[in-house]
Amino acid sequence: MNKRMLLLMVLFLTFIGGFISGIQYTNIQKPKNIPGSSFASYSLKNPEAKLEPQRQEQDSKVLIGYVQDFRNPQEIDYKSLTHVIFSFAHPTAEGGLLLNGDQAVKNLRTIVTLAHKNNTKAILAIGGWFHINGGESYEYFKTAISKPDSRKRLVQELASLTDQEKLDGIDIDFEHPRSKEDAKFLTAFAQELSEKLKPKGKELSIAVNAKVHSVTGTEIHSVVFDPGMFKYFDHVNVMAYDGHWDGDYNAANLSPYSYSENIAAYWTSLFDQHGFPRSKLTLGVPLYAQPEDPAIKQISYDALMKTNPEHAKKDQAKLNGTTYHYNGHSTLKKKTELANVYQLGGLMLWEAGLDAKGGNSAAALIASELKNKSDPRYYTRNEH
Repeated sequence: MNKRMLLLMVLFLTFIGGFISGIQYTNIQKPKNIPGSSFASYSLKNPEAKLEPQRQEQDSKVLIGYVQDFRNPQEIDYKSLTHVIFSFAHPTAEGGLLLNGDQAVKNLRTIVTLAHKNNTKAILAIGGWFHINGGESYEYFKTAISKPDSRKRLVQELASLTDQEKLDGIDIDFEHPRSKEDAKFLTAFAQELSEKLKPKGKELSIAVNAKVHSVTGTEIHSVVFDPGMFKYFDHVNVMAYDGHWDGDYNAANLSPYSYSENIAAYWTSLFDQHGFPRSKLTLGVPLYAQPEDPAIKQISYDALMKTNPEHAKKDQAKLNGTTYHYNGHSTLKKKTELANVYQLGGLMLWEAGLDAKGGNSAAALIASELKNKSDPRYYTRNEH
């Protein structure tokens, strides 16, 4: 009996000792995902450690393209864009919402479907320069957001449409707030719309006037914003074009590189001053060519390149006796670099429906530049 008890005790102690040793060995030998470690990962499906914390920021660079409601949705380069903004829904003075007929609704739905198939976000813009009922959108928009009841109705209309059409967010294009009162109403509208959209994981963006005179380089005071408003937005799309209207008409001031430099400096300074991340800012570029004769219509980037692919190498071209000014590929590359130098969130296109197809596509060029040159260590701020 004593021998049997002794034998059982020996076996028990041997088992316990082996178990404890096994635990200690496992704790010692277990590999860790440490940069530079010689241990392999436990899972071969996830072998790499993240050596560059900047990678997430690089991947988040955006290329936002506005698309007008009459464009053929099948012709948009969704693969190059991170966001497509369908333009426009029109506010009524009472806080209602209008789209430009059945075809616009059909185009919106097709764009949402195609965008989502390409992992591109689809957003609806409200406002714009012209209103569906004629004239500027300004009076309709201002009236709608200046009264609590109509503002609340407009917010609800937009939130409901976002859900109904499976949109990823709303873009505000109020052209342009012209007083402190306007700025106050716009801020209230942005706050209330943000409170409706953000809990659902939706985005809120805004298109803003460049606020910089293309000739003098000084601040434009006729457009008024409450800087605190920008905390409600994911993207602030700076319309860094249309400078040809500053002072006497001059098509060469459409959107030259120097103009974009001044705009980037102004907006980053403003955001730094108020503690907002520069990554909210996107630098707008035009995809149209401006004629030196204002009586002649603009032409699209697509038409410009179809006429002669060599136009991609220039910033101006002469067609049918008229000289047009635009941003060629070299300037677009420089502006993409400028956006990276100033640590902006990316670029914006007005508008993607005007883009060239194939090798002369501006969107494809910018998307490639953003991908290849988005590492902030590549640049130094003292270059500008």
